[in-house]
Amino acid sequence: MAHHHIDIKQEKFEFTSKSKIVSIVLLAVGLILSIIGVIQLKNNHTNSNHHQTTEVTTTQTDSHTENTQTHAKSWTLRFWANLLLNSYYFLLFGIGGLFFVALNYIANAGWATLIKRIAEAMSAYIPIGLVLLMIALVFGGSEIYHWVHYEHLHLSEGMEGYDEILAGKSGFLNTKFLYFGVPAILLIWYTVRMILRRLSLREDEEGGLTFFNKSIRISAGFMVFFLFSFSVFAWIVMMSIDAHWYSTIYSVYNWGIMFVTSITVIAFITMYLKSKGYMELVSPEIFHDLGKFMFAFCIFWAYVWTAQFLLIWYANIHEEVVYYNVRLHGYFRPLFFINLFINFFIPFLILMTKNAKRNPKTLLIAGTCILVGHWLDLFVMIMPGTMGESSGIGLLEIGMPIAFAGLFIYVVKYSLSKANLYPEKHPYVVESATYDVGV
Repeated sequence: MAHHHIDIKQEKFEFTSKSKIVSIVLLAVGLILSIIGVIQLKNNHTNSNHHQTTEVTTTQTDSHTENTQTHAKSWTLRFWANLLLNSYYFLLFGIGGLFFVALNYIANAGWATLIKRIAEAMSAYIPIGLVLLMIALVFGGSEIYHWVHYEHLHLSEGMEGYDEILAGKSGFLNTKFLYFGVPAILLIWYTVRMILRRLSLREDEEGGLTFFNKSIRISAGFMVFFLFSFSVFAWIVMMSIDAHWYSTIYSVYNWGIMFVTSITVIAFITMYLKSKGYMELVSPEIFHDLGKFMFAFCIFWAYVWTAQFLLIWYANIHEEVVYYNVRLHGYFRPLFFINLFINFFIPFLILMTKNAKRNPKTLLIAGTCILVGHWLDLFVMIMPGTMGESSGIGLLEIGMPIAFAGLFIYVVKYSLSKANLYPEKHPYVVESATYDVGV
């Protein structure tokens, strides 16, 4: 595709009242469904406790009653577990936006320059996502993480109830790290985001390579810190739900979820903007690359999923297989296999061809599977270690992600409206506008 000259016509997204109403309605509907779901859970839990008390009084030795008591979980735990799930999931979109911007700087990549502002807008969600995540950790942490209770017991070796594994991890699994370390990591990430955003906007005003080169250096330093700190973030927030269990590729698994879902969200926002008459310079070639990333990283996710599962299954070590044992039996068994099917097989088959990667309709279908599928992926990661067999998908599980989606969409649209959609003086903006994949 030969282009001798191209005009980078400046565009600015208008966050209209109608557009705001859509986001607010989503948020309101989600909150209403969540509240109704919580009320239902509270009533069911009250009735269940009454039923259990009656059974215990009637037959103290009834094994079914003992099992019911063992598996019964509070409605508050289910609420906090859902808040953790959704706050973590949508926060990954914001983190993924920042990662995408930094990655393209250090890779010296030009193809994605036209959609750079979309990734920047996604990263604006990080502080809001942090607040919501910390609400779940601070107020629900004692119910979600059983090691928090163990920490407060102050047991030493030889004492009754002493747990050698939890004691060995106490230097890392402690409330100080949970309440202060996690927000510190995210605040550092967001500081880098603000610096890169400021340099990007100044580049629009003044031009030249000064701001671009500074962004590359900052992105390189950030990436070194990010790859380690993201692992720590995933370990303490997610893996410590099953504190006796561990996986050496758990953080890579979470990174794979972050990257494939973030790329999908970027594709969705780009399609939305084009449907509204914006971003005319974004060609099918750019969608082709987004589709290739979606295709490639659904395969990468499946590879890590399989590697983790097969290595643990083959080694057959008790502390490791217990994680999969609960997921391969009872309530979670069908979800375990649906998770693999919806996150790998469906998008893999849909996105195999070149034309599919360029077609907004097929990207929409495959992307919807990816986004819904990885919400289910996190559900299967979180709920067995928190709710156990008391898990379920009801109005709370339906309403809360809708509410988060409304909030996320509002923040992204607001951020998009605050800057030009194209970084017009970026050194690679013309390259992006004339990009050709060559096939």
